[in-house]
Amino acid sequence: MNAHLEKCFAPAHLNGLELRNRFIKAGTFEGMTPGGIPSPALKEFHTRIASGGTAMTTIGYCAVEADGRLNENMLYMHEGIRRQLRELISSVHAQGAKVSGQMGHGGGFSKNRELQRKRPLGPSFGINMLGAANGMLFCDAMTQADIDNLVRTYRDAAAFMKSVGFDAVEIHFGHGYGLCQFMSPKTNKRKDDYGGSLTNRMRLPLRVLAAVRDAVGDTFPVIGKISLTEGVRGGLDYDDAVEISMLLDKGGIDGIITSGGTSTMNPMIMFRGGNIHKPLIRAEKNPLMKAIMYIVGPSLFKDYPYEELYFLEQAKRIREKVQCNMIYVGGASTNASFERLMAEGFDFIQLGRTLLSDPFLPKQAARTEHYESRCIHCNECVATIEHPKGIHCTRFGVSHTSTEKITNTI
Repeated sequence: MNAHLEKCFAPAHLNGLELRNRFIKAGTFEGMTPGGIPSPALKEFHTRIASGGTAMTTIGYCAVEADGRLNENMLYMHEGIRRQLRELISSVHAQGAKVSGQMGHGGGFSKNRELQRKRPLGPSFGINMLGAANGMLFCDAMTQADIDNLVRTYRDAAAFMKSVGFDAVEIHFGHGYGLCQFMSPKTNKRKDDYGGSLTNRMRLPLRVLAAVRDAVGDTFPVIGKISLTEGVRGGLDYDDAVEISMLLDKGGIDGIITSGGTSTMNPMIMFRGGNIHKPLIRAEKNPLMKAIMYIVGPSLFKDYPYEELYFLEQAKRIREKVQCNMIYVGGASTNASFERLMAEGFDFIQLGRTLLSDPFLPKQAARTEHYESRCIHCNECVATIEHPKGIHCTRFGVSHTSTEKITNTI
């Protein structure tokens, strides 16, 4: 094993937080929080990832307020779930791993039937495709007071997450969700200080970053996920991503995760491989939403063949411009890819589908010189988010076997 590959499996630090290696579980909404409550299955899911050798696992989509959830079965950060979160985090810590929470807000993209407002709020008035089947076809524009309140909500959520025991927080700036809606000229049509130029469109995300940093302190890791491109005409592109990253770096972020695409307009850019259109239709229970997906599917779910390291060249452009940690995600599933990422100067590697397929990937890769993940990038797992058992690999199934028994078999 050469020096670059050895680096993947050696201890590393993220703003003072010691991690046992360079592998981080990417935030993938697990679908294991019925009624917004962390379930025993969620604890088992992350504990199993931790027992497989991952350095830090990420609890996907921790909404910063109740109305920030995409649906009513998502987590939002509040005292009512303190005990469950502490138990989950303690279980992961017992396996030698750390826990990050992905801070999210849906903005104008929601099908939350418990929404306290008549409509979800985004940067501008627009169409809310996700909520169409639930009678929420539109979203309204946020006022200045709404924006100020959202910043406070992020600050409060970050303080709560630190107090519960999270080791890091990941602010979701990408994939077409609330903060990304402000960043993108496709969804942000404002005429005030929060719209127009990229500097103005970044005003809210940078305020959120500052508020989160204020809440957790200078020595607590704060990272962020961006979209390298939204993949739609009039949306964010690769050049924008470089400027966005430089602004986040200047704003004091500890690490940038270079993802891509948008769940609202072009999700396949972030996945590559098998198209998720038909699996999502099969999984959808609402007849009206099924019909909508049949109609918009061909334009929304484009085909992008899978290839290893499909975001590498664009992510390298950002690596050259920022001083913070760079966290690569996107088509890394072999030791050859892990080695190359270290050679190219990336600090950490986020893994999603490959860890769903094989939660013990870090341990397997460390002892197998020419390791290749068994994940075939069919993307069937994406459609299992609302499965009764939560997200899982459809090829190798989902197991609730105890961590001890699993560990003894590898």
